[in-house]
Amino acid sequence: MSVTADKTIEKGPAGPFSDMTKGILFCLTAILFFTLMDATTKGLAGRYDPLQVVWARYSGQVLLVAVLLAPRLGTVLRTAHPGMHALRSVCQFGATACFFLSLRHIGLAEATAIMDINPVLITLAAALVLGERIGPRRAFGIAAALIGALIVIRPGAGVFQPAALLPLASAIFYAAFAVLTRKMGPTESIWTSLIYTALFGTIIASGLMLLYWQPIARADLWAFALVGCLGTLGQLCLIRAFTLAEASMIAPFGYSGLILASFWGWLFYDTLPDAATVLGALVIVGAGLYVWHRESAASRAAP
Repeated sequence: MSVTADKTIEKGPAGPFSDMTKGILFCLTAILFFTLMDATTKGLAGRYDPLQVVWARYSGQVLLVAVLLAPRLGTVLRTAHPGMHALRSVCQFGATACFFLSLRHIGLAEATAIMDINPVLITLAAALVLGERIGPRRAFGIAAALIGALIVIRPGAGVFQPAALLPLASAIFYAAFAVLTRKMGPTESIWTSLIYTALFGTIIASGLMLLYWQPIARADLWAFALVGCLGTLGQLCLIRAFTLAEASMIAPFGYSGLILASFWGWLFYDTLPDAATVLGALVIVGAGLYVWHRESAASRAAP
C-alpha cells in the first residue's frame, strides 16, 4: 500500500549512509512487510471472513505496540483529540477492510495497482477539506490516475467484476485518513496516533467478530499472527523512514509495492497481472510521480 505521512524531520548531510538513504531503506522495508501481509491475507481470505483477518491485523498491532511502549504507555495514551482519532480509525479500518475483502475476488497486483491512486486522491481531498489549491497540472495528474484505475477496473468489459471497486473504496478511505491526520497537525505524537488507530480498529473489528467469527484451524494460527506482526513492523519502519528523510524524497518509492505485489502473486498464487493491469498501473504510477514532482517543486519554491 502507498505511503504518506503528516510530518518529517530533517537530518544530517548526504552520503552513502546518510539519513536520507536510511529513510529510503526503511521505506522499502515497510513496503516489503506490507505486501507480505497482503499476500498472507489473500491466502486466508479464501477460508475465513476478511473481517476476521482485519481483526488479527489490528489486535496484533495493539498488543505489540503496547509491549514496546509499556514503560510510557500512560503518557502515550494521553490525547486531546479522542474524537479525531476515532474518525481517523474508522477511515483506516474502512481502507483495510475493503482492501482485504477485495483480495478474496481479485489478484494481489490488480488490487495494489488500484489502491495506488491514493496519493493523488489525497491531493484532491486536501483541496476539498483543507482548502489547498489545485492548479491545472495537479488536476491533470488526478484525472490521469483515475483513468489508470478505470483501465485496471475495466467497467463495461466482460472481465469486470464489482469487487474491483473495493480497492478504489479503500483508496478513498485511506485518502480521508491521511487528510484527517494532516488536519490534526503535528501537535499529536505519532506513537499516540499509531496506538489509537489500532485500538479503535480492534474495538470495531471485535464487535463485528460476534457476527463473523469462525474457529481458526491450528495450522492457520501462524498466518493470523503473521498478519498482525507484519502490519506492525511495516508501520514502525514507515514511522522510522519519515523521521529520517523528507516525505517528498520517500513517496515515489512507495510504488515499489506494485512490483512486490506482482512478485508475491506469482510466487505464492501462480498469477500474473494481464496487459491491461500493467498499462493501468503504469498510468497510475506516472500520474502519482507527476503530482509528487509538482508538490516537490512547489515546496522548494515556497519561501
